[in-house]
Amino acid sequence: MLSAASRPYIDASVPVLREHGLAITRHFYASMFDAHPELRNLFNMGNQASGAQQQSLASAVFAYAANIDNAAALGPVLERIVHKHVSVGITPSHYPIVGRHLLGAIKDVLGEAATPELIAAWDEAYWLLAGELIAAEARLSERSHAPLGMLRELIVADVDRETDHVVSYYLRTPEGGSPGDFVPGQYVSVSVTLPDGLVQRRQYSLSDAPGAPHWRITVKREDADVAKPAGQVSNWLHAHLKAGDRIMVSPPYGEFTPRLDAAHPLVLLSAGVGITPMMSMLAELAAKGSRRDIVFAHAARNGSHMALRRHIAYAAKQLPHLRVVTFFETPQDTEREGADFTHAGRMDVAHLSLPANADYLLCGPVPFMQTQWRALRDAGVPAERLHREVFGPDALDHLL
Repeated sequence: MLSAASRPYIDASVPVLREHGLAITRHFYASMFDAHPELRNLFNMGNQASGAQQQSLASAVFAYAANIDNAAALGPVLERIVHKHVSVGITPSHYPIVGRHLLGAIKDVLGEAATPELIAAWDEAYWLLAGELIAAEARLSERSHAPLGMLRELIVADVDRETDHVVSYYLRTPEGGSPGDFVPGQYVSVSVTLPDGLVQRRQYSLSDAPGAPHWRITVKREDADVAKPAGQVSNWLHAHLKAGDRIMVSPPYGEFTPRLDAAHPLVLLSAGVGITPMMSMLAELAAKGSRRDIVFAHAARNGSHMALRRHIAYAAKQLPHLRVVTFFETPQDTEREGADFTHAGRMDVAHLSLPANADYLLCGPVPFMQTQWRALRDAGVPAERLHREVFGPDALDHLL
């Protein structure tokens, strides 16, 4: 618990961080990478280039300060961060480096306003958080029977092009077997060495049932646009990874793992490549012969952008109480509403005939999840029945 002496300084920091947080985090990353260039292999440099990581850390520091005594709010977020840290290889040795450069950035940006008392309060707050994360990461590593940051070599058994922008990779052990068990909704980290020598890890949801004789990841190639550069790892995978190749992969992690054996209805809402963890859940429900009422609703630009369609169709044959609803924002001229897709336009939960007492799972771009979350809450769905998967630097957004 934060000391009584430090608490007023943390409280007073909230408006300061709202105003200067982005300047602090930009200075922090620049300083840390200058002193420790090897850490570029640990951080997502695509998010660094787009500015998303700096903005996210600024939001995270602000959210932590604003909720430092709210364990109910911070707990689920910290659990998500713990899984991400273990999957990318964060170890206890990294925390002193981060702490030193973060406090240094606060001093440099705030200048005289960064009094010794304020810095001491943030030093205390940082190490309270770091201690929680270090302990939780050690526990997760022990439960996973894997050292922090562990990778192992897997073989690409097959490659399946789902769409022009999405490819599925089927992974097996070098002996030809399944890499092991996992829980639907989990992801793995894939590590690649890029042409410039930079090593990067990216997280991809497992998109098949745990009982399959392989792991399947389904990867969207991220093209450049005005808001972000092209995805380095996804483009490398699409260009280079082929059947027979070897790739380094982490154990499965992630806490987006709802109970699938419950009796009440289940609603799965996804957009774009957010379909991947939902497909894993659907495949598992089909493999177990579930009798649950299930709504599987997916939004895509059009049919040429919708991955895993035949796998959804196969699952539908095994699930008598499954209803599949598709939303195509800009259908192609050859696609007909009611035949190739269910509704034209963006996803609208008003079209879903929401079942009573259902659990709702959301995965997709952050704006999509924010829109559906608000719509479901407006429709009377309790917040405790809403669950979402967050990839990228957005884990604390809902606390702001």
